[in-house]
Amino acid sequence: MRTYATRKRILVTGGAGFLGSHLIDRLLARGDEVVCADNLFTGTKRNLYHLHSNPRFELLRHDITFPLFVEVDEIYNLACPASPIHYQHDPVQTTKTSVHGSINMLGLAKRLKCRIFQASTSEVYGDPHEHPQRESYWGNVNPIGPRSCYDEGKRCAETLFFDYHRQHGLDIKVARIFNTYGPRMHPNDGRVVSNFIVQALKNEPITIYGEGTQTRSFCFVDDLIEAFLRFMDTEAGFPGPMNLGNPVEFTIRELAETVIELVGSKSTIVRMPLPTDDPMQRKPDISLARAKLGGWEPTIDLRTGLGKTIEYFRALQREDG
Repeated sequence: MRTYATRKRILVTGGAGFLGSHLIDRLLARGDEVVCADNLFTGTKRNLYHLHSNPRFELLRHDITFPLFVEVDEIYNLACPASPIHYQHDPVQTTKTSVHGSINMLGLAKRLKCRIFQASTSEVYGDPHEHPQRESYWGNVNPIGPRSCYDEGKRCAETLFFDYHRQHGLDIKVARIFNTYGPRMHPNDGRVVSNFIVQALKNEPITIYGEGTQTRSFCFVDDLIEAFLRFMDTEAGFPGPMNLGNPVEFTIRELAETVIELVGSKSTIVRMPLPTDDPMQRKPDISLARAKLGGWEPTIDLRTGLGKTIEYFRALQREDG
């Protein structure tokens, strides 16, 4: 627990979202002050209700495509819709969030001379020809497809972060986040874990695309947030990029069958056509993270993490009637 003398004031953009709210919990638990900036497009106040009486927490309703003027010691830039349903709803705004938003947050960090963290994504690798994906891989991305607003927006954000680092000496940390799941996921975000759990709890057919042989690697949120904090504490001369995720690989069909079993659902599995540019494989090489983050690697296995996530969605269903 940090004392008043060692306490930091930290800005978390996108802090009302899935990852942001978990990060804020950890920062407050160790004694920091947190300013959360979120336009509540995909984030929700529900994720922050438990913090309203905390004197070290402040919520600002703000869109980072507009400048923000605050005084802080560190910045975590997590603001951007991260699921295809949400980022394809307004693709121009998604690109603006990654590009204009990064410029605004980098400008703020430059003025304050503070360290800034960028939540990038494994989507920068596109539909990869390299497996597993290392940070040195440049990717295989369609620049004009329906997912490009997110993929290319995040790639451009990385460019901006490294140009500010080279041109202005800015202290940056760029993390490439692979599939993450856990409590506080948006129930209608269209991502595979939340989709399967919601469908299973309702005993509805579980939809998989193609044969369900495409693979993903699923990291529980607590493991990921631990990596965020360790990465921000690494030396100034190490900007990344760094893969953060779970290297244990599962097929989509395996995930569906496991969710049905854990829920005790009567759901059946139905197949749908593959969406455009959906990657067939996604698995991080986390050798760099292990080396730089004190031996960090995910410790929560898929069945345990899914159990916690299912309980969250069950409680959400009870609340919503």
